[in-house]
Amino acid sequence: MLYRRFGRTGLQMPVFSCGGMRYQYKWQDVPQEEIPIKNQENLEATIRKSIEIGINHIETARGYGTSEVQLGKILPKFPRDKLIVQTKVGPKADAKEFEKTLEQSLKNLRLDYIDLLGIHGINNSETLENTIRSGGCLDIVRKFQDQGKIKFVGFSTHGPTDILVEAINTDQFDYINLHWYYINQSNWAAIEAATNRDMGVFIISPSDKGGRLYEPPAKLVELCAPLSPMVFNDLFCLSHPQVHTLSLGASKPADFDEHLKTLDLLDKASDILPPILHKLEQQAIASLGEDWAKTWHVGLPKHEETPGNVNIPMALWLWNLATAYDMKEYAKIRYNLLGNGGHWFPGNKAVEVEKLDFTSCLRNSPHADKIPQILVEVDKMLGGEEVKRLSKS
Repeated sequence: MLYRRFGRTGLQMPVFSCGGMRYQYKWQDVPQEEIPIKNQENLEATIRKSIEIGINHIETARGYGTSEVQLGKILPKFPRDKLIVQTKVGPKADAKEFEKTLEQSLKNLRLDYIDLLGIHGINNSETLENTIRSGGCLDIVRKFQDQGKIKFVGFSTHGPTDILVEAINTDQFDYINLHWYYINQSNWAAIEAATNRDMGVFIISPSDKGGRLYEPPAKLVELCAPLSPMVFNDLFCLSHPQVHTLSLGASKPADFDEHLKTLDLLDKASDILPPILHKLEQQAIASLGEDWAKTWHVGLPKHEETPGNVNIPMALWLWNLATAYDMKEYAKIRYNLLGNGGHWFPGNKAVEVEKLDFTSCLRNSPHADKIPQILVEVDKMLGGEEVKRLSKS
């Protein structure tokens, strides 16, 4: 395993982390006695494999249902100083409610302390304010730090880049969990801001949210050859030294195997990546047209500035992926989450957009004349039964 300094925490972080949202029994809390033995055995085998191969960073969240409770049965069996344990707790307007939830997380994990506590879901101004205001969630975290129960604090986010940078610039956090991978590089400014503050940088779900790369379409497989799409994406992310670790949402021990192929390629990334990147870029240009491929995102409004609260940037991005790389299944799942994702995935689908007037909100887009018709095509291609976030399913 390879390790990188996790910013100002000073922790030697493996470049892959064992994320805890795929191997748990349920997304809801259930009594421990109701957790099937086979499920617990699989989770424990996954953790043992993770630590055996050097992935000693185990990451979970209070919002991951039974994950914490199940980890609490296996993590105390390992030498504590050999583990880096992270859990995450969502910010609350009521700091006492946040404190109660945090105490439950620590109880579930059965550890004297956790190395990393993430404020889970600083996605907008409200959740940021609830975290950093006087008497807010961070004040509770500082109390737990003074008691030796938490070493470092960061935040996890699905929010827009400007909110991420605002949170980073408070200089209250030691690390950040964020989305950034080949198909979505929009948060690079946040990574740069975090680097300037010497914060740890943890990439969320590069294989799932990064394109369902465990079930890639044939076109993407062809374009990423000789690498698999999963290894290509890992190598792309880790070729940037500002990125310290990628979360692997393993559901079973074998899920680590493909990712591990990346390790021997890192020192050759400058030779391996350019031909693949060129193929991907040329495919996008051939499918979408060069002008659109390079400028589609310019001047687009935020969803709250758009009639019908339509998330135009998200809808067009997903249409691009489906059109250029045949990533329709991924695009459908993400598109049909719109309207159901709350501040984690805000805005609505492009439903009945023929009835909406986008003239004003698209005034800064070089493609204002054709976007409304593309949105119609987006809904025809990707629209379907609504999808809920996993934690709500």
